[in-house]
Amino acid sequence: MVYEYDLIVIGGGAAGLTAAGMGANFGAKTLMIEADKLGGDCTWHGCIPSKTLLHVSKVSQTLTEAEKYGFQSGGVIDFSTVMEHIRNTRQEVYEEADDPEIYRNMGVEVKFGRASFVDSHSVIIKTQKGEEEISARYIIIATGSKPMVPPIPGLDDISYLTNETIFELEEQPESLGIIGAGPIGIEMAQAFQRLGTQVTVFDRLSRILSKDDKELAEMLQERLEKEDIDFKLSASVNRLSEIPCGNIKVETEINGKSSTWEGSEILVATGRTANYERLQLENAGIHYQKNGITVDDRCRTNKKHIYAVGDVTGRYQFTHMSEHMAKVAATNALLKIPMKIDENHVPWSTFTDPELAHVGATEKELQENGTSYKTYRFPYDKIDRAITEGATEGLIKIFAKKMTGKILGATIYGKQAGDLIGEYALAMRNGVTLRNMADTIYPYPTYGLGARRAADQWYIQSQSTWMVKLIKWLFGYRGTVPDLSDEDRII
Repeated sequence: MVYEYDLIVIGGGAAGLTAAGMGANFGAKTLMIEADKLGGDCTWHGCIPSKTLLHVSKVSQTLTEAEKYGFQSGGVIDFSTVMEHIRNTRQEVYEEADDPEIYRNMGVEVKFGRASFVDSHSVIIKTQKGEEEISARYIIIATGSKPMVPPIPGLDDISYLTNETIFELEEQPESLGIIGAGPIGIEMAQAFQRLGTQVTVFDRLSRILSKDDKELAEMLQERLEKEDIDFKLSASVNRLSEIPCGNIKVETEINGKSSTWEGSEILVATGRTANYERLQLENAGIHYQKNGITVDDRCRTNKKHIYAVGDVTGRYQFTHMSEHMAKVAATNALLKIPMKIDENHVPWSTFTDPELAHVGATEKELQENGTSYKTYRFPYDKIDRAITEGATEGLIKIFAKKMTGKILGATIYGKQAGDLIGEYALAMRNGVTLRNMADTIYPYPTYGLGARRAADQWYIQSQSTWMVKLIKWLFGYRGTVPDLSDEDRII
């Protein structure tokens, strides 16, 4: 059968852009269909605006703390200018990386409209001008996700914010309630608090960032509490309503006790849900579940020529994983080279100040699986670069095999943790052990040197009293045998 295109990519976010670009690069006649604007959630409502806001809030915090370095502080924040800067930044990213002409110049045909399946090889594109039916040999679904709004009584009757609307604010809220203590909620909490909004965070769990290391997440929570963020955890949000003055009232139950909160705005940050309802997947016979389109480790659906990547699968809701899955799908579909999702080395980071990042197995997972491991710890207050910058709050934790130094997972709380975690992702992916890292020369003074010094702890803790005594005897050394009884000693 002759199809109009070799490849159709539905969706123009991070995953779709990657898949379409690869399709054109491999010589496939490629069409990318996008319902709104290229760039997707990351450019317009996620990574770019949120990290820009976090940067601005960090500048504000630095000005606030400037007196201890000898500067005089007292700047006033113009919130509308801040938000204009955020919107200008995402527009700049769009023009530099996501503009349709960039992809058309690559050889990708770009059409705007809403796509839905007619059958397993054909889709209809609906626009204000009408409908167009097209077909392709291969199809990659990359329609992303949208904010998940929980069924809280009264929520539909009030005006609330999500990550898709919060960056459109023109006036700074005097107070902001955030429902959800995951990465989005925690990042926005710190950003708005530092800009002068009083923030309260609600979550039904007893801790923030439940997927991260408990010890390090608690360290971050303590830091945020020192910045006057109010946490109401183990809280059931029972009802929301708008009171006569225009504020929002949140009725909760915490440990069996009822309480209320009133504030200017409420942000719902309770996660995201796969965006597939309008695709009419049943017309193509594509299997899906509530959390997303079902795919195997090659990103293939039950239809061997149809793939799904990124948030729409419900598997990983990270931009970097969306791009990774797009590469896996395009490689399998167009090159017939077997490639699987690297699910064992998925890094993530919450970009608060300090940052909290992780890769590989968590300590909880290792314990639940009965995996033998040892924890190697190295504090930021022993990283000279951190000392020079007054950023000594932090800790590196590595979970590894005692005998070989094989890295099973790593978690970092501290400055530039999101960058440092890449060291361990690369090491784990390529079989680099703690011994290999410890034997590598790192530049001084850098935060990266902290990764090497953390690896040094494998050598240190592999040392034993009998080994030192044997060395003394062999070479006739006259020093004392060090006390090696403390396995958590840091050198």
